Amino acid sequence: MAKQPQPISPVKNFFAGGFGGVCLVFVGHPLDTIKVRLQTQPKPQAGQSPLYSGTFDCFRQTLIREGVRGLYKGMAAPIIGVTPMFAVCFFGFGLGKKLQQRNPDDILTYPQLFAAGMLSGVFTTAIMAPGERIKCLLQIQAASGEIKYGGPMDCAKQLYREAGIRGIYKGTVLTLMRDVPASGMYFMTYEWLKNILTPEGKSVSDLSVPRILFAGGMAGIFNWAVAIPPDVLKSRFQTAAPGKYPNGFRDVLRELIREEGVSSLYKGFTAVMIRAFPANAACFLGFEVAMKFLNWIAPSL
Repeated sequence: MAKQPQPISPVKNFFAGGFGGVCLVFVGHPLDTIKVRLQTQPKPQAGQSPLYSGTFDCFRQTLIREGVRGLYKGMAAPIIGVTPMFAVCFFGFGLGKKLQQRNPDDILTYPQLFAAGMLSGVFTTAIMAPGERIKCLLQIQAASGEIKYGGPMDCAKQLYREAGIRGIYKGTVLTLMRDVPASGMYFMTYEWLKNILTPEGKSVSDLSVPRILFAGGMAGIFNWAVAIPPDVLKSRFQTAAPGKYPNGFRDVLRELIREEGVSSLYKGFTAVMIRAFPANAACFLGFEVAMKFLNWIAPSL
């Protein structure tokens, strides 16, 4: 295993992670919109065709009906939440690594990196759950043609007025179920690939931009390979009418498998995977660039 850059600074991870998250949203949001619309489209009636036949049909219909702006519907919510969310995510990963070191020079094993990544998933849920709830509602209302919410803040106000804080945090357990294992896989894969791609005798901090992009993009692929089934359940649950699923995700799971089969848990797979590589490549490149800048201006932090 290549030597990991030392020392680990959770504070630098916090600021660099926030910048990386902004890069991810700008690159990945259009396909996230497609993913949510595919995951939440209603089951067609007998003899009727589905609203979208697949990823590319959804993309085409969105462009025809709403233009390029339609692909960025609901982006304000993740942009507002993404900087603190990814900042906290990378902070949690940095803290998880540091807590497992007895000495600053200790090199962590891959299971330790996985554990540190899982901690980051726990840290981000408080920000992620309401942001995801608002984003999904805004994305599907544009497709349905029924405009209920005027924007992210209006959506949050209406949810709070209707059901209090529980309405805003609907889907928190499913967000945890998605993000904890997926974040572990995300960060472990990135560190693993960085080590593999680092030439013998060199430091991982000297990796070229193409290698960072490849490692970050593949980390996104591995992350979503774990995250898609709970993400489908989360999207359905968060956009369902109040009271539709009284037993939470168990009701969503039973309904999906009964009506659409196990394959329904992988709805939006193509959109997710097309998005995962460039979005997460941009995220980790932004993170590494910001980290190098912070190391330059504050080497002792």
